[in-house]
Amino acid sequence: MARVVTPIDLMNTSMQFVTLMAETQTVMAYRMMGMAGLWSVTPHEKKRMVEEKGPAFMEAVLAGTMTAARGQSPDRVMRATMAPLSRKTASNRRRLAKRGPKTK
Repeated sequence: MARVVTPIDLMNTSMQFVTLMAETQTVMAYRMMGMAGLWSVTPHEKKRMVEEKGPAFMEAVLAGTMTAARGQSPDRVMRATMAPLSRKTASNRRRLAKRGPKTK
C-alpha cells in the first residue's frame, strides 16, 4: 500500500525548498560582494564555485533517482533531491559568512 502524502509532508518539502533558495541567494550575495572587493574571499573562490556545481548536481540527481526507484512518494523524491544541494549551500554559507567584510 502506498504511503499517503499529508499536508505536513508538503509543508516540510516547501520549507526545505525555501531554505535552499534563501541559502543559495546568500551564498551568491557573498560571492558577488567578494568579486566586487567588498567581502573577504579567497582567490580560489571563483574556481571553487564553478567546480562544485557538477558534483553537487550529480549527487542530487542520483539521490532523487534512487528514492524514486524505491517507489517513494513525490515529496520524498524532492526532499532527497534537494538534500545534497542543501548541505552544500549551507556549508558554503557558513564558510563565507565567517570571512566577513573586506576591511582593507
